[in-house]
Order: sequence, then structure tokens, then C-alpha cells
Amino acid sequence: MPDRTVTDPERWGVSLGYHDAAGNWREPPPSTLEAILSSMGAAGDPDEALDVLTVRLDHPLPPVPVGRLELESGGAVDLDGSLPPDVPTGYHRLVPGSGRAVRLIVSPGRCPLPPGREWGWAAQLYAARSGQSWGIGDLADLRRLGRWSTGLGAGLMLLNPLHAPPPLEHQEPSPYFASSRCFSNPIYLRVEEVPGAASVAAVDRLAPLGRALDSERRIDRDRVWALKSEALEAIFAGFSGDPEFDRYRATRGEALTGYATWCALAEVHGLPWTTWPASLQRPDSAAVAAFVRSSAGARRVAYHAWLQWLLDRQLAGAAESIGLVQDLAIGVDAGGADAWLWQEVLSSGMRVGAPPDAYNALGQDWGLPPWDPWKLRAAGYGPFVETVRAGMRHGAGLRFDHVMGLFRLFWIPEGAEPTAGTYVRYPYWDLLNILALEAERAGAYVVGEDLGTVEEHVRPELAERQVLSYRLLWFEPKRPPAWPELALGAVTTHDLPTVAGVWNGTDFEAQRAAGLAASEEGAEALRTRLADWTGVAAGASASEVVDASYRVLADAPCYLLTATLDDVAVVEERPNMPGTVDEWPNWSIALPVSLEELERLPMAQRIAASLGRQSMERQSSGRQSMGRQSSGRHPDAGTPGPSPRVEPT
Repeated sequence: MPDRTVTDPERWGVSLGYHDAAGNWREPPPSTLEAILSSMGAAGDPDEALDVLTVRLDHPLPPVPVGRLELESGGAVDLDGSLPPDVPTGYHRLVPGSGRAVRLIVSPGRCPLPPGREWGWAAQLYAARSGQSWGIGDLADLRRLGRWSTGLGAGLMLLNPLHAPPPLEHQEPSPYFASSRCFSNPIYLRVEEVPGAASVAAVDRLAPLGRALDSERRIDRDRVWALKSEALEAIFAGFSGDPEFDRYRATRGEALTGYATWCALAEVHGLPWTTWPASLQRPDSAAVAAFVRSSAGARRVAYHAWLQWLLDRQLAGAAESIGLVQDLAIGVDAGGADAWLWQEVLSSGMRVGAPPDAYNALGQDWGLPPWDPWKLRAAGYGPFVETVRAGMRHGAGLRFDHVMGLFRLFWIPEGAEPTAGTYVRYPYWDLLNILALEAERAGAYVVGEDLGTVEEHVRPELAERQVLSYRLLWFEPKRPPAWPELALGAVTTHDLPTVAGVWNGTDFEAQRAAGLAASEEGAEALRTRLADWTGVAAGASASEVVDASYRVLADAPCYLLTATLDDVAVVEERPNMPGTVDEWPNWSIALPVSLEELERLPMAQRIAASLGRQSMERQSSGRQSMGRQSSGRHPDAGTPGPSPRVEPT
């Protein structure tokens, strides 16, 4: 590896070792440190000159150079060494009297909170099918689900990621392995509601074939997309333009153009983009510009932009029925659209994962390239801003997957085992400031998925920023009344067993059948917890235990409470079985009942009554805002990150 006197890994935010979930100290091999530094282009000390300065309006404003402040909204302010106290939040440009200009990001510092205590369903949209679905739950189904839920008193709908996959025949089933986190999956379109669909004969011909797919419990995305794609292509053939479409393209700007261009090129050259002709591998190349100008290229770019416009319209319609909380995945496919557009700020040859823990002795490689923290900062955090902003579009809130990734990520060199990885620090001060700014602009709250190995200082910092924690009945050592208020409380998630799966023992059997090293002791411990906390008899039915579990959850003081639709339908199978590929139908199991049947289930009424009980009590008595006092910070918070502003004093 490079000489430490020349290139110090820790100066670049690269950890020389870490404590695993069991508290054991692990050190990566020298080859890992060398590979990470090489991927960063690290040599000597990093450039600490300010590319971006983020400040919080709820903290004392720092001194700044004498010069001018060019405001995002237009106009400029002369600076005498300090920022004006009424400086607006936003993305400004600080131009000193000498030296280079700096992007100044002014943040409120804290995210908005939910309007009050609310409850809602956690839904895998693909699994929630109505009688009008084409083999998969869609955005019209979401609208219906929202209206029904609102009638029960729900205030939110927590969704699986709707991120866009590649536009090819084979559809990636995992919503967490996206081509783009900035755009949505066209498979969720309700074809009949697309403008012009009523006059297209292909839609009438294909609709019965699509609805026939609902007879199969396992969702076949490839067959669904083949039908929807044919219908959408036929509709687009008659599309001659729309002023609203033009406005949408202007609003989404370069990000949409770049995404649609990648889709059009992928149709011709396949995946991944690193195998395309060299002249097309950079989005700013002359060859890409020529392709976009060509009549065929321009039409295909317009088609993919049109699909996103349709998705935006239908998502907005669903958002009118209930507060949507979308899920922002931790990363993107290295061969996908975002990785092509922002290849300069992603670390090539690296993958994000997790170190070994009690659940996976070998660690995990998620196959996703990480942001290079230094190059992301040099880019003014533009890709991060675009990604977060897209996740909050039409949303009441945002679930930020693996929120600890704003502080550090576990990097694994390509080809190495996860046990050889180590952590890389991120400028979380800047990233949290941006998250709060975008949340304020969207009027959205943020839920940070903080399950797993969490450093001591992370949760206090997130709480001080009013980012809600994530608390589960399966994991918390104390019963729900002891949980924090600044949190989302739930029984389980998509990666964990359902109540029925635990109670009936079928989840444990499914793990063993899939070849996983399932823990019989762990499975029995969850079942014992259910019995103890709910007070149900040993011979109780799964339905009785589901009902009792959510009565227990209702005692949590959390701002938000959610129940999975899988538990409403007393489903035994979990949506995703970590550690499996083909051994389990991950992300492809539909609910065993249609939405029409779901709406009539007594279990839905009972869970709604339980979770809605304290919501009504809390809202009638009023509440005080949380997180207004500044918490103490971890003494090491300012030292390991790749920015002198990771944690100011």
C-alpha cells in the first residue's frame, strides 16, 4: 500500500479497522486500503480547500470571506466577513474578493416533523393488486388503497422503492437494485389512465391478458412488462405533444434528459454501459449528443421522458388520497443510468456492503458502487441533491434506507470477500444539512432506517436533526411504551418474518428450505416474545396473534406507526429473504387477496382501530415539538470525515 507518510488512509476517511457487531476489532488487509485509496485517486494529503460550505440557520452563522453572495433566487449581497442574519435557505454562490468561489448551502438544520401522531400501512405496491391490475399492483391501485386507508383513519402509506430499472425485456425484481433512484418504474403505470389510451385498439386487446396474470400469486414482471410495454408503445405512436409534458421536461431538466438518453442507448447497446462503444460511455461526449439529435434517437429519448411524465401524473394523483412515504434505496446498479450520468463521483471498483455480524458470518456485498465522498463534495453535492429531491417528490415523507450511510459506508473492493472490507467516512454535516433543506422545501418529514450496526453518536445526531428513528417489535429490547417518540414504530419489515411466519414456524422452515443457516433458537425467541408481549395462549391462531401484536404496538409513543399489508392478510411468507437469489421468490409474492377483498377483511378494521386509538388521543390533547434542544455530540464526530466541516464546533 502507499507509504503512510505520503498517503494516510485516515486523512482520506478510510478506517484502518472497526468494531464489528460483537465488539471485536477487525482490520482490513493492506490490499483493501491500497485499492480504496487508488479508487479515490488519493495521493498525499487531501485538498481541504472549501468547495462547498453548508451552514445551519438554527446555529450561529460562521464568518465568511469578504466578497459577494449571489443568491439562488437572483440578486447579490455584499459581504463584510459575515452572513446577513436574514440570509434565505437555499443554494447560493459565495464569491470572495480573492480565491475561488464556493457553493454556499444554507439549511434550516432540522427536518420538518409529521403534523401529529399518525399511522398507516407499509405496502409492497407490486403485491397489492385489484381486479383492474395487469398482474402487478400499480399507481391506480395505490390511489384506491390510499382512499380506503384514509377512510379508516390512516395518514400515511409507506411504500417499497419505486425506482426505475433498465428499460429491457428482463425486469429486475429487487426495488433496491435500481438503474436510477431519480426516476420511477413504468411497470407501475395504469395503462388505461394514460391520455389517449381509450382510442388505441391494442389496449383493449392487451388488458384481458394483463388481468389474467392476477390469477398467479407469483408476479412475473417480464410478462407484465411485455404487455404494458406493447400498449404504451402503441399509445405513444399517436402522441403529438402536450404543453404539460413540455413543462415537466423543463422542470426535471438535465437529470431527465440524461436518464432518458441512457434508456434509449441501453435499448440499442444493452447492459452494462461499460460495454458500450467508448464514444458513448460518457454522457457529455459528441457521439451521445449526435445520437440525441438524430430523429430516431430524439424520438426514443422523448418516449422515455414521456413515461416518466405519466408516472409523475399518476403518482401525484395517488398522493392526493393519502400522505405517501417513498423509500430511497442506499445505492444504484453500477451498470445503470445514474452510474452512467454521475460516473465521476462514484467509486469504480468498489462495492457497498456490510461487515460480518450475528446474522451473516461472511458479511454482505450489496453489489452497489459508493459515492466517493471527496468527488461528491467537489461536485457541489449535486447528484445527492437531485436524488433526495426526487425521493420527496409528491411525498409527505421519505424513508432513507440505511441512513448510517450518511456517516460511513462499508467499502469492499471488487472481487474481494466482504470480510476484507472497511468503512469510509462521509461528510455527514453537509449531507444532513442538505437533507434538511430538501425536506423543508418539500414539506416532508424523514425516517432514517437505522437498523443494524449503528455508531454511538449517530442516533443522537439524527434525533437532533429531527430525523425519525426506526423501531421494530422484533428487535427492541424494551416493550413499545419505552420506545422514543421521535421514531416510526413497526412490528416487522420486508426483510424480516411476518407475524404469522413466526407464530406458525413457517418462516424458520422456509429459511432452512432455502439453504440458509437458520437459527432455531432465534426463531423460538421471537415466538416466545410474541407470546409474552401479547399474552396470547399457546394454541392461539395466527390471526389472533396478529391482532394482539398491533394492540401492543399501539402503545408505542412514536410519531408514526405502520402495519404491513402482509400482516393484515395474515401472510406467512416474507417479501424478501436476505441471502437468497433464486431460492426464494424475492419481491415477487403478491398478497393472497385482491384489494377489493382486502378492504373487507375484519383484520384491517381491527388493526386500524388499534393503531388509530392513540393517534386520536394524542391529537386531541396536543403535543410539543420534539428535538428543539441541541444534543451533545460524539467527541470524535469532527475528525474522521472527508471535510473540515463534518462537524463544526
